[in-house]
Amino acid sequence: MGLGTSEQLLTIVAVLLGALTTYVTNYWTERQRLRRELLTRWDDKKLDAYEGYIDRVRAAVFLAVELYEHREGLRPSDDPEPQIRAELSQATHLRGRAFERIMLLAGDDVVEAAHDLNAAALEVDWQATGRTPGTLDAWRDRNRAVFRAINAFHEVARQDLGVSGSISGDTHPARDLLLPPARSDEN
Repeated sequence: MGLGTSEQLLTIVAVLLGALTTYVTNYWTERQRLRRELLTRWDDKKLDAYEGYIDRVRAAVFLAVELYEHREGLRPSDDPEPQIRAELSQATHLRGRAFERIMLLAGDDVVEAAHDLNAAALEVDWQATGRTPGTLDAWRDRNRAVFRAINAFHEVARQDLGVSGSISGDTHPARDLLLPPARSDEN
Protein backbone atom coordinates (compact mmCIF):
# COMPACT_ATOMS: atom_id res chain seq x y z
CA MET A 1 0.00 0.00 0.00
CA GLY A 2 1.22 3.39 -0.88
CA LEU A 3 1.29 6.57 1.10
CA GLY A 4 -1.81 7.88 -0.72
CA THR A 5 -3.83 4.76 0.10
CA SER A 6 -3.06 4.92 3.82
CA GLU A 7 -4.00 8.62 3.89
CA GLN A 8 -7.29 7.79 2.18
CA LEU A 9 -7.93 4.94 4.61
CA LEU A 10 -7.15 7.23 7.56
CA THR A 11 -9.55 9.85 6.16
CA ILE A 12 -12.32 7.23 5.79
CA VAL A 13 -11.76 5.99 9.37
CA ALA A 14 -11.86 9.59 10.66
CA VAL A 15 -15.14 10.28 8.77
CA LEU A 16 -16.70 7.05 10.09
CA LEU A 17 -15.54 7.84 13.62
CA GLY A 18 -16.98 11.36 13.33
CA ALA A 19 -20.28 10.00 12.03
CA LEU A 20 -20.46 7.41 14.81
CA THR A 21 -19.68 10.07 17.44
CA THR A 22 -22.39 12.35 16.03
CA TYR A 23 -24.91 9.49 16.00
CA VAL A 24 -24.16 8.47 19.61
CA THR A 25 -24.29 12.09 20.82
CA ASN A 26 -27.61 12.71 19.06
CA TYR A 27 -29.01 9.42 20.39
CA TRP A 28 -28.13 10.24 24.03
CA THR A 29 -29.31 13.84 23.72
CA GLU A 30 -32.67 12.74 22.31
CA ARG A 31 -33.01 10.05 24.95
CA GLN A 32 -32.35 12.57 27.74
CA ARG A 33 -34.84 15.01 26.20
CA LEU A 34 -37.52 12.32 26.06
CA ARG A 35 -36.77 11.30 29.65
CA ARG A 36 -37.11 14.92 30.83
CA GLU A 37 -40.33 15.27 28.85
CA LEU A 38 -41.74 12.12 30.42
CA LEU A 39 -40.78 13.25 33.94
CA THR A 40 -42.36 16.65 33.32
CA ARG A 41 -45.53 15.03 32.02
CA TRP A 42 -45.75 12.77 35.10
CA ASP A 43 -45.05 15.73 37.39
CA ASP A 44 -47.93 17.59 35.74
CA LYS A 45 -50.20 14.60 36.32
CA LYS A 46 -49.01 14.29 39.92
CA LEU A 47 -49.62 17.99 40.57
CA ASP A 48 -53.15 17.67 39.16
CA ALA A 49 -53.78 14.58 41.30
CA TYR A 50 -52.39 16.17 44.48
CA GLU A 51 -54.36 19.37 43.92
CA GLY A 52 -57.56 17.46 43.15
CA TYR A 53 -57.17 15.25 46.20
CA ILE A 54 -56.66 18.15 48.61
CA ASP A 55 -59.58 19.97 47.02
CA ARG A 56 -61.82 16.92 47.56
CA VAL A 57 -60.64 16.46 51.14
CA ARG A 58 -61.33 20.08 51.99
CA ALA A 59 -64.74 20.04 50.29
CA ALA A 60 -65.79 17.02 52.36
CA VAL A 61 -64.46 18.56 55.59
CA PHE A 62 -66.38 21.78 54.97
CA LEU A 63 -69.58 19.80 54.37
CA ALA A 64 -68.91 17.80 57.54
CA VAL A 65 -68.51 21.05 59.46
CA GLU A 66 -71.80 22.32 58.05
CA LEU A 67 -73.56 19.09 59.02
CA TYR A 68 -72.03 18.98 62.51
CA GLU A 69 -72.84 22.61 63.27
CA HIS A 70 -76.40 22.09 61.99
CA ARG A 71 -76.93 18.89 63.99
CA GLU A 72 -75.48 20.41 67.18
CA GLY A 73 -77.44 23.66 66.81
CA LEU A 74 -74.25 25.73 66.60
CA ARG A 75 -75.15 27.25 63.25
CA PRO A 76 -78.30 26.06 61.53
CA SER A 77 -77.97 25.52 57.80
CA ASP A 78 -80.35 26.80 55.16
CA ASP A 79 -80.26 23.28 53.69
CA PRO A 80 -82.13 20.38 55.30
CA GLU A 81 -80.01 17.76 57.07
CA PRO A 82 -80.78 14.96 54.56
CA GLN A 83 -79.48 17.17 51.75
CA ILE A 84 -76.26 17.98 53.63
CA ARG A 85 -75.78 14.26 54.38
CA ALA A 86 -76.26 13.43 50.68
CA GLU A 87 -73.76 16.12 49.66
CA LEU A 88 -71.27 14.84 52.24
CA SER A 89 -71.73 11.29 50.97
CA GLN A 90 -71.05 12.43 47.40
CA ALA A 91 -68.03 14.47 48.55
CA THR A 92 -66.52 11.49 50.37
CA HIS A 93 -67.07 9.34 47.27
CA LEU A 94 -65.21 11.91 45.16
CA ARG A 95 -62.47 12.09 47.82
CA GLY A 96 -62.06 8.32 47.50
CA ARG A 97 -61.75 8.56 43.73
CA ALA A 98 -59.15 11.32 44.07
CA PHE A 99 -57.26 9.14 46.56
CA GLU A 100 -57.08 6.37 43.95
CA ARG A 101 -55.21 8.75 41.61
CA ILE A 102 -52.73 9.35 44.43
CA MET A 103 -52.26 5.59 44.76
CA LEU A 104 -51.48 5.35 41.03
CA LEU A 105 -49.10 8.28 40.70
CA ALA A 106 -47.46 9.10 44.02
CA GLY A 107 -44.36 7.87 45.77
CA ASP A 108 -44.45 5.92 49.03
CA ASP A 109 -44.22 8.94 51.34
CA VAL A 110 -47.08 10.73 49.58
CA VAL A 111 -49.25 7.60 49.66
CA GLU A 112 -48.61 7.20 53.40
CA ALA A 113 -49.45 10.87 54.03
CA ALA A 114 -52.66 10.40 52.01
CA HIS A 115 -53.59 7.36 54.12
CA ASP A 116 -53.05 9.41 57.30
CA LEU A 117 -55.10 12.26 55.85
CA ASN A 118 -57.93 9.88 54.92
CA ALA A 119 -57.99 8.51 58.46
CA ALA A 120 -58.17 12.01 59.96
CA ALA A 121 -60.88 13.07 57.49
CA LEU A 122 -62.96 9.98 58.29
CA GLU A 123 -62.83 10.87 61.99
CA VAL A 124 -64.33 14.26 61.13
CA ASP A 125 -66.97 12.64 58.89
CA TRP A 126 -67.94 10.13 61.56
CA GLN A 127 -68.43 12.70 64.29
CA ALA A 128 -70.32 15.00 61.90
CA THR A 129 -72.76 12.23 60.99
CA GLY A 130 -73.10 11.04 64.59
CA ARG A 131 -71.44 7.65 64.05
CA THR A 132 -68.76 8.67 66.54
CA PRO A 133 -69.89 10.53 69.64
CA GLY A 134 -67.84 13.40 70.93
CA THR A 135 -67.75 16.77 72.57
CA LEU A 136 -67.16 20.11 70.87
CA ASP A 137 -63.55 19.93 72.08
CA ALA A 138 -63.16 16.47 70.50
CA TRP A 139 -64.67 17.89 67.30
CA ARG A 140 -62.16 20.72 67.27
CA ASP A 141 -59.31 18.30 67.95
CA ARG A 142 -60.42 16.17 65.00
CA ASN A 143 -60.52 19.24 62.76
CA ARG A 144 -57.07 20.31 63.93
CA ALA A 145 -55.81 16.81 63.17
CA VAL A 146 -57.21 16.83 59.64
CA PHE A 147 -55.62 20.18 58.86
CA ARG A 148 -52.29 19.02 60.31
CA ALA A 149 -52.59 15.98 58.03
CA ILE A 150 -53.31 18.26 55.06
CA ASN A 151 -50.14 20.22 55.86
CA ALA A 152 -48.14 16.99 56.19
CA PHE A 153 -49.51 15.87 52.81
CA HIS A 154 -48.48 19.23 51.32
CA GLU A 155 -44.94 18.76 52.66
CA VAL A 156 -44.36 15.33 51.13
CA ALA A 157 -46.14 16.24 47.89
CA ARG A 158 -43.86 19.26 47.52
CA GLN A 159 -40.81 17.06 48.10
CA ASP A 160 -42.10 14.52 45.58
CA LEU A 161 -42.50 17.27 42.98
CA GLY A 162 -39.07 18.73 43.75
CA VAL A 163 -40.45 22.03 45.09
CA SER A 164 -37.93 23.74 47.34
CA GLY A 165 -38.79 25.18 50.71
CA SER A 166 -41.21 24.10 53.37
CA ILE A 167 -44.64 25.08 54.63
CA SER A 168 -43.88 24.27 58.24
CA GLY A 169 -41.08 24.83 60.67
CA ASP A 170 -39.53 27.94 62.15
CA THR A 171 -40.27 30.22 59.19
CA HIS A 172 -43.97 29.29 59.16
CA PRO A 173 -45.55 29.45 62.60
CA ALA A 174 -48.14 26.91 63.65
CA ARG A 175 -51.69 28.07 63.09
CA ASP A 176 -54.82 26.97 64.85
CA LEU A 177 -58.44 26.77 63.82
CA LEU A 178 -60.05 30.10 63.18
CA LEU A 179 -62.93 30.09 65.61
CA PRO A 180 -65.62 32.72 66.12
CA PRO A 181 -65.76 34.37 69.52
CA ALA A 182 -67.71 32.48 72.18
CA ARG A 183 -71.42 33.24 72.27
CA SER A 184 -72.67 35.02 75.32
CA ASP A 185 -75.89 33.86 76.92
CA GLU A 186 -76.88 37.50 77.55
CA ASN A 187 -78.01 38.12 73.93
